[in-house]
Amino acid sequence: MISALAVTGYRSLRDVRLGLGALNVVTGANGSGKSSLYRALRLLADAAQGRVVASLAAEGGMGSAQWAGPKVLSRAMKRGDVPVQGQHGGGPVSLKLGFGGDDFGYAVDLGLPIVSASLFFRDPVIKAEAAWTGPRLKRSTAFARREGPGARLLSEGGAWRAVPSPLGPADSLMTHCADPRGAPELLDLRERMRAWRFYDHLRTDRDAPARRPQVGTYTPALASDGADLAAALQTVREIGDAFALDAAVEDAFPGAAVSVTDRDGLFDVGMRQPGLLRPLGVAELSEGTLRYLLLVAALLSPRPAPLTVLNEPEASLHPDLIAPLARLIGAAAERAQVVVVSHAAALVEALDALPGARRFTLEKRLGETVVEGEAALGWAWPER
Repeated sequence: MISALAVTGYRSLRDVRLGLGALNVVTGANGSGKSSLYRALRLLADAAQGRVVASLAAEGGMGSAQWAGPKVLSRAMKRGDVPVQGQHGGGPVSLKLGFGGDDFGYAVDLGLPIVSASLFFRDPVIKAEAAWTGPRLKRSTAFARREGPGARLLSEGGAWRAVPSPLGPADSLMTHCADPRGAPELLDLRERMRAWRFYDHLRTDRDAPARRPQVGTYTPALASDGADLAAALQTVREIGDAFALDAAVEDAFPGAAVSVTDRDGLFDVGMRQPGLLRPLGVAELSEGTLRYLLLVAALLSPRPAPLTVLNEPEASLHPDLIAPLARLIGAAAERAQVVVVSHAAALVEALDALPGARRFTLEKRLGETVVEGEAALGWAWPER
């Protein structure tokens, strides 16, 4: 489980550090930085896929993604005694992402290359990287380090060995040094991060992928767009918790039941409701009903992700479905770690009332995202 999340220099997140638990609720007004925090988690996951540099480029590059204010805000600036001023960034461009866990931690520092004649001088590059055991990076806990083009790995005997080939500017320790023999801990960490799941684009419109029959195969994890809904629900029923599936549907739609039909290998979802003579096909379901079923399939996965992140799961849901959704999320958090990003007061309050839930309320002050009531969290970044 991730016990600490740290982000520096990313959009409005000048310096944010959170201590996470099993169930985490991130809320705040529009523009407070919720989406930035969500995207920062996605960028960390992209690092394990070797896509962090490409993902930053897709966001508009470092010039768009980096913190736009001064590196240091004085007390006078915060009080409003003097205007915000100073050099933008206040030093070398740096965007840092990291997390610490019960057993492993990882951090990456991204910047810009030394200016040259190349037209690609705005491409983000990896300046420093580290992986370690435990919640915090220390000299005694690191087992993999990257400094510029060079990388070092800790061997079984406790001696550091250099990686023979230099790493390219966009090459990550995760993709180029993870090895079952030479770096099994790094490989384990990478695979865990690759198993993180993000759900922020579960389409429910008329042309949504979930509304079309799909070839059915065992699906322990719902796709990010929900296209394999029928197969995911049937997988829960056959090798997961069928009772929990039926209970989640009953909780939201009393008297209703969901089934999956097979027509020449194509799976489709049917929902039987009281008073109807036939089940409704998935193409006939309302957007709110379909979204709830998608969340059921995601959260009742028979192979829970180490981390599941839901971005505004309440979208399209009727107020009567908020309480069943909160109970569904709470049950999922008993099996694995969950982060929910939402500005729906009813859902936030329902989740906040669950045992062990941690609530993070984001605010914007002088363009900077701050976390209300969050205590200082010790943290160390890898050195360039």
